[in-house]
Amino acid sequence: MATLFDRDAAAISTMAHLRFHPQAVVGGRGSRLTADDGRHLLDFSASWGAASLGHAHPAVRAAVDRALSDQAGASYLSSANLPAVELAERLLARVPPRARGRVWLGHSGSDAMETVARMVTAATGRPRILAFRGAYHGGTVGSMAVSGHPVQTVPRAPGLDLLPYPDAYRDGGPEAASAAALAHLEDRLAGPVPPSEVAALLIEPIQSDGGMLVPPPDYFRAVEALCRRHGILLVCDEVKVGLGRSGRFNAFDHLGIEPDVVVFGKGLGGGLPLSAVVGPADLMNHAAAFAFQTVHGNPVCAAAAVAVLDTIDAEDLPAHAARIGDVLTAGLREIAARSSSVGDVRGRGLALGVEIVSDRASRAPDKRATAKIVYRAFELGLVLYYVGVHSNVLELTPPLTLTEAEAREGLALLGQAIADVEAGQVPDEAVAPFAGW
Repeated sequence: MATLFDRDAAAISTMAHLRFHPQAVVGGRGSRLTADDGRHLLDFSASWGAASLGHAHPAVRAAVDRALSDQAGASYLSSANLPAVELAERLLARVPPRARGRVWLGHSGSDAMETVARMVTAATGRPRILAFRGAYHGGTVGSMAVSGHPVQTVPRAPGLDLLPYPDAYRDGGPEAASAAALAHLEDRLAGPVPPSEVAALLIEPIQSDGGMLVPPPDYFRAVEALCRRHGILLVCDEVKVGLGRSGRFNAFDHLGIEPDVVVFGKGLGGGLPLSAVVGPADLMNHAAAFAFQTVHGNPVCAAAAVAVLDTIDAEDLPAHAARIGDVLTAGLREIAARSSSVGDVRGRGLALGVEIVSDRASRAPDKRATAKIVYRAFELGLVLYYVGVHSNVLELTPPLTLTEAEAREGLALLGQAIADVEAGQVPDEAVAPFAGW
């Protein structure tokens, strides 16, 4: 009899596959996924952070049921609907005053960032955008065009200029990394990139798919000052690391900055497709029918998002993420101390990265070992994936509701997986069918 994974291979296009092991699930609750073989897998990814409250959360289920039982249409294009308006009002209250104008609702971080890229250039009349090397802002043509991740090979947007994101582990420590990255930006603005032509700088408060890079202290304050001096908008992509995951509601709060535009996605819908752009009214009202799809502002997804926000508040999930993140970080550093392949542990709250290297002295990235660790972890019952421009950083973005007991269980499984790979117990052929990043 064919397995669910076999049936998937026979029926589903591989164009959207990003596979790391033969994971196939039939259900899930909380921080557990139910595999088709009956195993209950501990989920340290939460579908790349999209299942922010875990799987089948009661508040999300109840909100969706209410919204579907008396459905206010399927869109906000040609009709106001209550869940979409309520969601917009809640989001406006959670951003800095300079961004507190209007809200645009979409399906994903990809369509949100594509809309932002089109909006800022059209509304300001400035043709250029600045972004960072390693940044992944989405998978649509427009969002890939303003990204800097090497796996994306589409043509970049005309006038896009990519900056180095400071990497303390590889760039000589926080101060040296910050100084070098800031000097590069200043040189670009003083030379080939006239500031008067730059509409916006796109930032990630933690560069997630680029390797879970945490910026050095004060770096983005200096960047913000440069942007203010030249009238360049600061757009913060909170899609993966926002909504309480970092230990604060907005991850940019750690940086001491106030962006002009904030982009939410992934966990906003609690597992349903939803994104949001929040920014000043003069930008967000640039032109009617400027960026829309038929079921944008879907009331069912919006109702789920309201439930997510209410649950984050009611259960103080940012504080919980900070506390459980401390448990995970301490445990990961203990693993690193006895490991020959863990080069760095970094992150904030429940957005953590573990960099895998072939040699701790040279810090040479080890993609093959990283793939084997993720594969072995799955065999042991733990789900996580890897990211990074060298595909060598384990990414931990578990549900915000992860318990301390689950965190410690996951640490034990991950530690075992790393030890098994270092002992040569995972053959190359095991990971050969899974391309990953």
